[in-house]
Amino acid sequence: MSDILDKVIGITDRLNNQLIWRFARTRRPIRTDRPIVSFTFDDVPDTAWTNGAAILEKYGARGTFYIAGGLEGRIEPDRRLISADGCRDLFTRGHEIGCHTFSHRKVASLSNGSFASDLDRNGAFLTQAGISRRPTNFAFPYNAASPRLRPVLRKRYATCRAAGEAINRDSVDPWMLKAVEIRQPEDHALGLTRWIDDLAVNPGWLIFFTHDITSAPTPYGCRPETLERLVSHAIESQCDILPICEALNRFGWKEARP
Repeated sequence: MSDILDKVIGITDRLNNQLIWRFARTRRPIRTDRPIVSFTFDDVPDTAWTNGAAILEKYGARGTFYIAGGLEGRIEPDRRLISADGCRDLFTRGHEIGCHTFSHRKVASLSNGSFASDLDRNGAFLTQAGISRRPTNFAFPYNAASPRLRPVLRKRYATCRAAGEAINRDSVDPWMLKAVEIRQPEDHALGLTRWIDDLAVNPGWLIFFTHDITSAPTPYGCRPETLERLVSHAIESQCDILPICEALNRFGWKEARP
């Protein structure tokens, strides 16, 4: 019975995402003659902090780390989540800290009021952790959006990111940006250089997202050498690697947030 329910929920999540992508009225232009790549990390296992950030910094780049405060320090069978000290360290090293909710629940499962409270709680967690820049960019837990909650998100964030497996080009919905997942199997992750090749020929904004960066990754992460291959290939392909907030400034979106 639970398998059937999971399938129904998965179908509902995909339909919600597709409805937003198809019918969203608010659009912003991606104006760039340079190919732009953003590397983002969800949940932020501690290996994304230690290995992922170091790889980006090796190439003079920074990333966006979407933090869910309720996961702080959690130890799971195959990963450990980042601590508050780790969040502060990323921030002081120049990486962007974004919001991934506090509870890390699918947003559609929350009422408007409880969702707003959850976002407030995550903001308080980040402030207490020493993050002096209020998060202005958001990523959906499980990449599952909700049309009902868009007004709450639009009041708080310049962008929201889902999945979608596409490059952001031309005119896009800022509160439903598309991204490409770096995940297992490793051969799949290694082959993602093709997205960078596409971007180099036809500039736009390619957002990657992943989770852990370790020699024994979960299904939702990759090995350090694989991430480094993607980062170095982006540099060699004359792409600009920017965190989400800096990409927005490049597009002139800074004043676009209500």
